[in-house]
Amino acid sequence: MANSKPARILAIDAFRGITILVMIFVNTLAGVRGMPAWMEHAPADADAMTFPDVVFPAFLFIVGMSIPFAMARRQAAGGTAAARWLHVLARAAGLLVLGVFMVNAEGGYNEAATGMSIHLWSLLFYGCAMLVWMVYRFKSKALAWALRAAGVAGLLALALAFRGGPDGSLRLAPQWWGILGLIGWAYLYSAVAWELTRARPLPLAALVLACTGLYCATHGDSPQAENAVHTSIALCGMLTAQIFFGRQRGRPLRDALLLAAGLAALALLLQPYFKISKIQATPSWALYSSAICVLLFAALYWVVDLKRHGAWTALVRPAAANPLLVYLIPYIVYALMQYLHLAFPGVLGSGLPGFFWAIAYAMFVMALAAGLNRLHIKLQL
Repeated sequence: MANSKPARILAIDAFRGITILVMIFVNTLAGVRGMPAWMEHAPADADAMTFPDVVFPAFLFIVGMSIPFAMARRQAAGGTAAARWLHVLARAAGLLVLGVFMVNAEGGYNEAATGMSIHLWSLLFYGCAMLVWMVYRFKSKALAWALRAAGVAGLLALALAFRGGPDGSLRLAPQWWGILGLIGWAYLYSAVAWELTRARPLPLAALVLACTGLYCATHGDSPQAENAVHTSIALCGMLTAQIFFGRQRGRPLRDALLLAAGLAALALLLQPYFKISKIQATPSWALYSSAICVLLFAALYWVVDLKRHGAWTALVRPAAANPLLVYLIPYIVYALMQYLHLAFPGVLGSGLPGFFWAIAYAMFVMALAAGLNRLHIKLQL
């Protein structure tokens, strides 16, 4: 990737926006009864994957695609290596913190011991998170830092107040890292990979194989096996970015097809030994998912950047411009409705009404994000 300041790539923004839009649809659909099996996550032991099982890998893939551009922007701005890595570590830590808080809000919370409902605790958490990671536009840097400090203090207070378990003895802890936390680990390791390889294709491909090999060698029992598999997906995204936008570009569509074919072939080779499972984060699932993401991005690139049919991307542009806030909006809405004892009509919980409701809700979140963007309300890690 050249060190000059890169222009925004419409196909990358479209991929990011579509991923978030589909995530909202899939998460809403998860609460709808009577959906066909291919619209639900495959069971952990099924040796299969479904449409929703590719959404999380798409997040990881676009994280990997974005890293070379982000690093190039910081280099073009004259930032030092120390400043660059301070940003990487702060961003990864932010994702881990958000992930841990969100996971602890899902279950095991003891309201009596904490002294407030889980829904109020969640709303306070989201409010503090917004104070910390809001993009402030006013001139006073002192005020911006004061608001961030207030958000940090609020998060610390909520962490200390948290009590879980039947007797209230459990404290805030990473039961698992949550989706954002897993993305945080993959982002951190992928940033290290960029530093080691400068996104050269052959070393990147070797690291994808190394991540896959770690899981295979340990049969998934290593504490880092799952993170290695997730990182391999992000590295495939970085490799795809180099195919399409690197210095030594050949024929990107041909090379993308070859990469997808190679990933699928390796997945097929490993599948008898490591069945396809998103829940278990197996390498066959990761490799098939990466191959799908490569093909999806190649199709987007052909339509949007080569054929110049990009007007439709305005639909997903709010999510692409403000991904963290758009990701959090459904969780904030849910916590607020639960706190206010509100509920959607029961008819939306099954069948075709539920299916169309999931589509409508995803579009509502997009429209809300567009309004927040116009108000200059943006979160950025």
